Amino acid sequence: MKRSSTLKQVFHYLKKYKLYMLLSILFAAVTVIFSLYIPIVIGDTIDLIIGKDSVDFKSIGRLLTTVAIIAVGVAVFQWIMNNINNKIVYNITKDVRNEAFEKIHSLPLKYIDSHSYGEVVSKVITDVDQFADGLLMGFTQLFTGIVTIIATLVFMLTISWQITIVVVVLTPLSLFVANFIAKRTYSMFSAQSKTRADQTAIVEEMIGNQKTVKAFSHEDEAIEKFDIVNDKLEKCSIKAIFFSSLVNPCTRFINSLIYASVALVGAFMAMGSFGSVLTIGALSCFLSYATQYAKPFNEISGVISELQNSFACASRTFEFINEDSEVADSSANVLDNVNGRIDFENVSFSYNEDQKLIENLSFSASHGQRVAIVGPTGCGKTTLINLIMRFYDVKSGSISVDGSNIKEITRHSLRKSFGMVLQDTWVRNASIYENIAIGKPNATYDEIINAAKLSHAHSFIKRLPNGYDTVVSESSSILSQGQKQLLCIARVMLALPPMLILDEATSSIDTRTELKIQEAFSLLMENRTSFIVAHRLSTIKEADIILVMKNGNIVEKGNHDELIKKQGFYYKLYNSQFGVMEESL
Repeated sequence: MKRSSTLKQVFHYLKKYKLYMLLSILFAAVTVIFSLYIPIVIGDTIDLIIGKDSVDFKSIGRLLTTVAIIAVGVAVFQWIMNNINNKIVYNITKDVRNEAFEKIHSLPLKYIDSHSYGEVVSKVITDVDQFADGLLMGFTQLFTGIVTIIATLVFMLTISWQITIVVVVLTPLSLFVANFIAKRTYSMFSAQSKTRADQTAIVEEMIGNQKTVKAFSHEDEAIEKFDIVNDKLEKCSIKAIFFSSLVNPCTRFINSLIYASVALVGAFMAMGSFGSVLTIGALSCFLSYATQYAKPFNEISGVISELQNSFACASRTFEFINEDSEVADSSANVLDNVNGRIDFENVSFSYNEDQKLIENLSFSASHGQRVAIVGPTGCGKTTLINLIMRFYDVKSGSISVDGSNIKEITRHSLRKSFGMVLQDTWVRNASIYENIAIGKPNATYDEIINAAKLSHAHSFIKRLPNGYDTVVSESSSILSQGQKQLLCIARVMLALPPMLILDEATSSIDTRTELKIQEAFSLLMENRTSFIVAHRLSTIKEADIILVMKNGNIVEKGNHDELIKKQGFYYKLYNSQFGVMEESL
């Protein structure tokens, strides 16, 4: 994302806080003007020290009291300004994070599947933090610095236009150096931000799969991979920081030249040269202004370097926010009074254009039928489920529910019509009660307990420290994988949707409990169209229709007995699981 586009989007977020920005600029102006008035008072104080026994102590005391009052006022205004700046920055940070988090839910699954979770987390958390740091520094120092430069020039002109010209002539050198270096550090900070995201992705991957890493003694390879990325981050960071750090010393050198020039010209004028006279107090005041004038350039140069990093990080977050969302529903048709007839008509789909998966697939499932989908790994079983749920849209052909094309039905009403239990469980960071209630948020306590009993989860829940109020999470060790799967089954038992999808729903459950759950599923599937994906073929013998898939196509279709009699692919697949045949598939 180009820097100009990033800056434009930053201003888009700033629009919401225009009033706060105006107040910030106002308080910055007041703070600067009062700060610049102090040298004038001090200059007047110096001019009251005329010589030995010629000091107006009364006037000096009055002027020093004025300085003290102004200094307190400046501190108060500065405190208010900083509070306003904090409010602007952290509200913008909140807005960006909210928008990024909402984007996660509106992105097509294709994006989520093709990007590491660590990279996405880095864009939403780390990059936004870096953006906030730079933005806060910008508000805190940039506004004050610019106002200081303008106000100082005005004050200097009222004292001596000749010395002011010297300052103005030398000033562009400082701006030129800062701009020259800043333009070249943006790409360096972009590379640093990207490498940091790669590092986060590796850490997230290793933490999430630590058991597998240890089981295969992959620790050394993992450390080596991390070291490579860590070294790359070190090089990127050193390069970016080194070049950005050049701004400050370069501008300091130029500002020192300005100060020396002011001192030299002012000294000659104080001695009566150049046809004008400058008092010692006025010269002291002017030297103070020269320092005040130079200070913002040093600060702004530092801010510019920080802003390069900030905008580089913001660019990555904005790119994520600007990603194309899931295609909106083409109509507002709501699926209700579901009968449960599903029709696939010449459906073709592939995740990659150059790698075909499903082609011209057609079949129908009537109301109340139990449809089992079987086949070797990678044949397209789970893909079929993804298409039914519209997690992905078909490339060609159509899928319809009760005669309505699913592309003409709202995704919410379509997905609400299905109860889904997957092989991969998900437990949110909440109580057992709240986890089950995902299936039906307005369910009563008795309904939740009944659903837990139907899923055979009630007994182990009662043994937990706080029963249904026990707080669990995805990374919690309180529950086993099988118990997490029972909670997922309880959600479906609670929701009682008109259609069911069971994708290896009992893969992590022991055989004895599985038999009991199969009985509960049999009752649940009565008068409900159900799709069952299973590798253990013994669990789908009672299915009304078995779709046998191979290489994205349905090669056989029928019930268990019919397919066994055919002695085709299903026959080989079924018997291979029980050791009857050793023939390779």
